Amino acid sequence: MPVHTSVSSQDSPGKGAGLGLALVSALAFGGSGVAAKPLIEAGLDPLHVVWLRVAGAALTMLPLAVRHRALPRRRPLLLAGFGLLAVAGVQACYFAALSRIPVGVALLIEYLAPALVLGWVRFVQRRPVTRAAAAGVVLAAGGLACVVEVWSGLSFDAVGLLLALGAACCQVGYFVLSDQGSDAGAEAPDPLGVIAYGLLVGAAVLTAVARPWRMDWSVLAGSARLNGAAVPALALLAWIVLVATVLAYVTGVLSVRRLSPQVAGVVACLEAVIATVLAWVLLGEHLSAPQVLGGAVVLAGAFIAQTSAPAKGDPEPVAEGGAERELSARGTAA
Repeated sequence: MPVHTSVSSQDSPGKGAGLGLALVSALAFGGSGVAAKPLIEAGLDPLHVVWLRVAGAALTMLPLAVRHRALPRRRPLLLAGFGLLAVAGVQACYFAALSRIPVGVALLIEYLAPALVLGWVRFVQRRPVTRAAAAGVVLAAGGLACVVEVWSGLSFDAVGLLLALGAACCQVGYFVLSDQGSDAGAEAPDPLGVIAYGLLVGAAVLTAVARPWRMDWSVLAGSARLNGAAVPALALLAWIVLVATVLAYVTGVLSVRRLSPQVAGVVACLEAVIATVLAWVLLGEHLSAPQVLGGAVVLAGAFIAQTSAPAKGDPEPVAEGGAERELSARGTAA
């Protein structure tokens, strides 16, 4: 018992730092759409914006890849899956969706992922989930119906909605692969190395798909319109690469190392709220009252689903206190 008390006391500052990092990550990720959409409207193809984002971030993280150069031999499938799903898949689907539907709607659909993860846990991994978690899934689905205004015959672009849902599915792959990468104890791969190589893999895949040699590079030499104001295209690109990708990934990973994945995932859901507010202020994208209400329900459902998920290795569903129990278990193992 004394061990648990000591660890909890020591972990309190780390948990506070973890929450701070998670908030920074949510802010950084949430600003990607409002910076990318003006570039798309200025003439860049969505896939080309994704390629610029991932390739620029991969170059920035290249020193970390060199530092962890043994990682591809140890975990090649993990790195390949992370690059294909968590980097290339999420970014390509999300940015393509931005060209067809509002930023806030795209992100709210993408953040069905925490609820979809429960489907993977229950039906693929065959681990139990709580009734509260199932209720979270139902809430998220109901909120989504309000976001897309199903009563008006899907007034949003159907392809855009499917692309946003594809981003959610790829984000499920991110959570699953992150879980597999952390089950090796002391032999677990360094998460920063996984991100660095994931970006490199994603950049390689996107180079073949986006074919950047066909991109209109002159757009980057000009300016883009941000809610009527002219902003240098290179400044928007720098924000996307350095803040919305490198800073967002690094702070997100470091937050997960200090918090449980459940807690970090809940804080990450704030990205959708942040992006919606930024799109409202900077892009003039106004959502209707039912869409705002639906977005709140989606986030509430994702929150319930995440916090009610069973802790890793628990044989029974966890009704409450999952994050605290996981932190306590980590302290006991240490």
